[in-house]
Order: sequence, then C-alpha cells, then structure tokens
Amino acid sequence: MGYPEDVLAPDEQLILHRHPHWKMLFWPAVILLVATAVAGFAGGFVYRTTDPPTRSILLIVVLVLWLAVLGWRCVAPVVSWKSTHFIVTERRVLVRQGVLTHSGIDIPMNRISSVQFRHGLFDRLLGTGTLIIASSSDEPLEYDDIPDVQGVHAMLYHQVFEVEQGRGSRIPDGDY
Repeated sequence: MGYPEDVLAPDEQLILHRHPHWKMLFWPAVILLVATAVAGFAGGFVYRTTDPPTRSILLIVVLVLWLAVLGWRCVAPVVSWKSTHFIVTERRVLVRQGVLTHSGIDIPMNRISSVQFRHGLFDRLLGTGTLIIASSSDEPLEYDDIPDVQGVHAMLYHQVFEVEQGRGSRIPDGDY
C-alpha cells in the first residue's frame, strides 16, 4: 500500500490525490540550465588559463559550487514539490507536506462551510489556482498551485453537498 492510501481509514475511499502544479518547478529548471552553463563556462575558463596543479583545485571548486547550487535551488524544490500532497476522500480533505519535518491538516467534509477558488490570467493559462476552504470554526485555509482548480472546486463542492445531504460519495475514482 502506497502513499496516500496508508493514511486512509480501511473503508475510506480516495477521490483525488494531487501534487502542486508543475509551475513550481519552472524556476528550478531555469536555474539548472543557467548554473550548468555558468559552471561549464567557468570550468572551460579555468582549464584554459591555469597551470595543471592549480587547475585541478579550481575545477573541483567549480564542481562543488555547481553541486551546491543544484542541491539548494533545484533538488530541494523538487523534493518539496514531490512531498506535498493534496488529498480528497469522501470523508475529509487532507494536506500533507514535508520531508524531514512533516506537517498536515485534515478537514472533515461535514466541517467545510464554503469552497472557493481564485486564479489570475497566468494561472488560468496554466490551469492552476488557489483553492480556499472555509471550515465552520477556523479562518479559511488557502492552498496554492492546485492543478485544475476549477474541477477540484466543483468536485469538492459536490462532495460537501453529498455529505450534507447524508448520501455519502457518489463520485467514482478517477473522474477528477
């Protein structure tokens, strides 16, 4: 049994499991390309302008700096993206994030009082947006970069309506 199935109750049905939108990975990809180009240029410059004993040390320094930039600005955002989960079941909405330090929130369907979404022009072009869930006692929770935010909003609204009517889930797996 894989994630997120291992956090569900035995009779709980998974309706939706999403990671944030891929747009979160745009800048790490750009940084990867730019850092690689700069490291290649620096390595070539060091190779052509230095003597063999110094050359090896400087090439190692360039390599270490390149790996540090990749780890900090490329690998860490990808791992963060992969470890962030937005999950909807017929009973609750779950959000889990983190690698070393985990955090999460569960919102029971019967506690959700409203579901909203917001997206600007750029988000609309990419098919993403912010989902806003208001529960009966807390301030609204905002979840950024939800793929197909309008579809998720509609599905979640219908799911909350079904729970309020006491009918449970009628949405089959995989529709959203």
